[in-house]
Amino acid sequence: MTASTASGRRSPGPRVPAPAELRDRVDRELAEFLDRGEPEFTSPPALHEVFRLLRRFVLGGGKRIRPLFCYWGWRGAGGADCAEIVRAAAALELFQAFALMHDDIMDGSELRRGEPALHRALTDLHARHAWRGREAHFGMSVAILCGDLCLSYSDEMLHGCGLPDRRVRAAQELVHRMRTEVMIGQNLDLLDQATGGTLEGALTIIRFKAAKYTIERPLQIGAVLAGAGPELLAAYSDFAIPLGEAFQLRDDVLGVFGDSAVTGKPTLDDLREGKPTVLIALARQRVSAAQAAQLAELHGNDRLDEEGAATLRSIIAATGALTAVEDMIRERHERALAAAAAIPVPDEVRRALLDLAAAATVRSS
Repeated sequence: MTASTASGRRSPGPRVPAPAELRDRVDRELAEFLDRGEPEFTSPPALHEVFRLLRRFVLGGGKRIRPLFCYWGWRGAGGADCAEIVRAAAALELFQAFALMHDDIMDGSELRRGEPALHRALTDLHARHAWRGREAHFGMSVAILCGDLCLSYSDEMLHGCGLPDRRVRAAQELVHRMRTEVMIGQNLDLLDQATGGTLEGALTIIRFKAAKYTIERPLQIGAVLAGAGPELLAAYSDFAIPLGEAFQLRDDVLGVFGDSAVTGKPTLDDLREGKPTVLIALARQRVSAAQAAQLAELHGNDRLDEEGAATLRSIIAATGALTAVEDMIRERHERALAAAAAIPVPDEVRRALLDLAAAATVRSS
């Protein structure tokens, strides 16, 4: 029930910022943090150019989904709206920048969010200045270092967020666990890519790389920062795991069937890399002998063109794999909604979580 003032007028309820406002606040915190660090990188001029590319990458868009879930994890645990939690949540985005910079190198991706991937932008920087050495080697090497810097920055930003040290230390334990899970997931991804992959392997990968990393741990980190106990953390897990799996399954569909003008990434990338997605694993289980031969020839072929990609899409659709994945997304989304009803949080937090759940599964980018 909303509290009333002494005069009988209803007092305002808890502040409920819209997602766009929260994203803007996260971006402002990131910009201020990077701007404070920039003077260390102003000399020589070449180093400053590298830093500016890093800054542009970090601030160049993104859903900011992890900071949003962290914020609402905090609010669900009784935390009030404040700059400190937005700052702590923004630290997760610096870790995400680290992960993306390294992933783009491992995946050989040329684009990120419709712009050149950082290693590509750094390769172009080398070429423009006609520096000595191999352009691509420079681009990849410096992008790895930029990723490492963002990893270090994420700790610095979290520990400087202004929340009580004991709470930050407790949250750091979950941050360490989250990072280990991401590394395990990425290793499994590369191993499955090398060995051909299985449905079981693909499902394990999305649990580690998406469900836990994107939703479960951010929610729990926010909750621990607010002093939450194990009951709320467990309830968040029940909601987050199926939702995170649905989120990644949607990403896998968009990676093959999406509009690259909207997703910001070519739809050839996942197919050329031979990504061991649930979509591909299901198709492999259902193909005819002729389709199996085509799938083996085209999936993971680094010379795959649009014609070959169209053949792969046709096979995936014809086997029913696309329909099956859409059913999996729907089933997991419904499980997340049912779990959300049981989370012991205020109604405004539950509504925010349900809105985020819808945005995670019904999207085009």
